Amino acid sequence: MYKILLYLVIFSSVSSSQSAKFFSDTFSAVVKKVNSAVVTIKSEKMVSNDRRNPFEEFFYEDFGYENPNRERKTRALGSGVIVDSKLGYIITNNHVVEGADQISILLMDEREFNAEIVATDPKSDIAVLKIDGKNLNEVKLGNSDNLDVGEWVLAIGSPFSSNLSHTVTAGIVSAKGRSSVIGGIDYEDFIQTDAAINPGNSGGALVNLNGELIGINTAIATGGYMRSNAGVGFAIPSNLAKTIMNDLISEGRVIRSWLGVFIQDVDDAISKNLKLPDREGALVTDIVDGSPAEKAGFEIKDVIIDFSGNKIRNSSHLKNVVSSTRPKTIPNVKIIRDGKIKFLKVELVELPKEDEIYGTNSSSFIPSTLGMRVENINQTILNRFGLDNIENGVIVINILNSSIASESGIMVGDVILRVGDMEINSVSEFRNSLKDLKEEESVLFLIKRRGGSIFIPLEIN
Repeated sequence: MYKILLYLVIFSSVSSSQSAKFFSDTFSAVVKKVNSAVVTIKSEKMVSNDRRNPFEEFFYEDFGYENPNRERKTRALGSGVIVDSKLGYIITNNHVVEGADQISILLMDEREFNAEIVATDPKSDIAVLKIDGKNLNEVKLGNSDNLDVGEWVLAIGSPFSSNLSHTVTAGIVSAKGRSSVIGGIDYEDFIQTDAAINPGNSGGALVNLNGELIGINTAIATGGYMRSNAGVGFAIPSNLAKTIMNDLISEGRVIRSWLGVFIQDVDDAISKNLKLPDREGALVTDIVDGSPAEKAGFEIKDVIIDFSGNKIRNSSHLKNVVSSTRPKTIPNVKIIRDGKIKFLKVELVELPKEDEIYGTNSSSFIPSTLGMRVENINQTILNRFGLDNIENGVIVINILNSSIASESGIMVGDVILRVGDMEINSVSEFRNSLKDLKEEESVLFLIKRRGGSIFIPLEIN
């Protein structure tokens, strides 16, 4: 018995040692394969500095500096990845080079090159640079769709300083399809990883154990005031980055398709109200006049659950799927309408500019049982809330604390377009829509807010 236990202990020790050696060898092999394709990016730009600090003024004058606050040079540090060694193309984040007057690229062998910006896409935070150099190394693009949660990955970049270039950290894929992570980016579908990512890693490589690029490191979530790794990093998937990069190189811009709907996520309350089987899909809250969606027969309250064979998880996912589909294609779209499955065909067009998309009653108001006051639309009230191009609905002008409206998320300045299936064009219509509501009954309010539309469920109690 003791011999058997001794053998098991020895076998376990050998197995653990072999496993550790396997990972060590694998990581080393990946780093040797990829490291020289990762670059450090140093950018400079001149910014105006109109504010004058009295302490700075004292020291500047004391040391004889002239006009210290007129303009100053700022420097930014980031990372990038060579994806085409022959043509010298480098992919990185837009925020690494945005507004830069001068960009230099530092290679692992300490060669330094001036870089030109080929094109950028702020909506996805991708930029493509170009250098004129010989004997460059490139990294192979992998298929990020094949990435599994729990899979080992390595992050390579220049955290905090160019002196720390080609820092390698290891971790796993914590999640996929993360959205609503970074403000100011319209198209998010991030890979989340616990591989250490810090300021300066932006634009660097996230690679799998085959040495393939499966993400562009972009952001971190710190959960506090310290801008450093907390085990929550995000990378743009290589498939999305590749599509955007190809458009930027060939067209100088990203070609995106447009469906022409406003959408929101499906939560528990909406799922219950619409009698949906789950919370998957994207709920249509508004349809743009003359859009592909209108021509195809989409309706408000449709829930899009499949788009061209892609099962839609949420509104961000639908946005990414639509934008990456080429214009003039005619995908099949699966929706749920009034509890029934329907299929629509829609011919997509190229995404127009925003100004091409967005293009009177009495002023009495009433209190409502929901704890809010609404007013009919007129030019005075529109000016008061900074609104325009609104003809239908009623405007919320006041909300009581701890009321049904407040707890449901309705805000002052919201425009109520519909209550349930009833369109609202006046205060009297709004009042009538509330007459037959019963306790513990849930009703959907269609709200126009900040140029878009959302459904908000309210439960009467």
